[in-house]
Amino acid sequence: MKFVDEAIVTVQSGNGGRGCVSFRRERFVERGGPDGGNGGDGGDVILRASSRQRTLYPFRFQKTFKAKNGGGGEGRQRHGKNGTPVIIEIPTGTVVSNLDTGEIIKDFLTDGETVVLAKGGQGGRGNKNFATSTHRAPKFAQPGIPGQQITLKLVLKLIAEVGIIGLPNAGKSTLISVISAARPKIAEYPFTTITPNIGIVKVSWGEPFAVADIPGLIEGAHKGAGLGTRFLRHIERTLILVHVIDADSIDESDPLKDYRIINRELGSYSEKLLEKPRIVVLNKIDLLEAQKKAELFKDAFCKERDDDVLIISAATTEGIDHLKERLAKAVDKLHETP
Repeated sequence: MKFVDEAIVTVQSGNGGRGCVSFRRERFVERGGPDGGNGGDGGDVILRASSRQRTLYPFRFQKTFKAKNGGGGEGRQRHGKNGTPVIIEIPTGTVVSNLDTGEIIKDFLTDGETVVLAKGGQGGRGNKNFATSTHRAPKFAQPGIPGQQITLKLVLKLIAEVGIIGLPNAGKSTLISVISAARPKIAEYPFTTITPNIGIVKVSWGEPFAVADIPGLIEGAHKGAGLGTRFLRHIERTLILVHVIDADSIDESDPLKDYRIINRELGSYSEKLLEKPRIVVLNKIDLLEAQKKAELFKDAFCKERDDDVLIISAATTEGIDHLKERLAKAVDKLHETP
């Protein structure tokens, strides 16, 4: 299935049914009076978050949703049939806004959350409702109230506790493939991953947690370069970031260069991303020159930040168990924080 994280759809609730003009006509009953029933209410349009939906791909083919109109009232005070509502399922993590006003209607964070987007029109009242002591035979009824039409913008932001970030070819896809059951495409060229991948990491103790492999960021991503801001927004919901750096590609004259590039892009998109807890991981330590370059990085990094750096090889799984343990403890701690 193609990953689609934005969609524009138009929803229309049902119109209310028209009230009925009718008079009682029965043998041996004189002056039976008005007996027109009310029209039925139009159907609502309802959005529901569902874990069964992973992308907004279905909305590429269906962009308009309309609920049923209410049925007209009938004689003998029979109420018109209410219109059938339309329930639209969207992935958990979708932000729904009004395209015309930009107002955010709902941010769906929990599976099963629902919201009535467009209320169906109320059915019109039949002439029975307008009879009074001075006006006993009204020959009019109300039309139904029209439904609502709204054009929506749907934006999917993936929900995962851990986001794996880094420059292209840092080894993020290989890493998620060895710590979870996710099987992303892996190749030796930039932008192998062009859609986010999510995997579930299971540890020997504690709850499993979700990890998202965010497609490679490059310098200028916050302005739209490379894959642009499209995937930066998927980092916003994560609790912790794993910043993967290719140890073999570290510039010996400026060991923190790659680290600073990603930092600038995160900060330019949103300062809040820089405030997220982060674990810096040097990958590909199995390569010939990587160990020497990793030491240069660690020396420079520790002078700037009071934090450690993990050294791993996703290809050989060296250091992977330690990384998983660190992540599990960090996720548990953040979940416990009120």
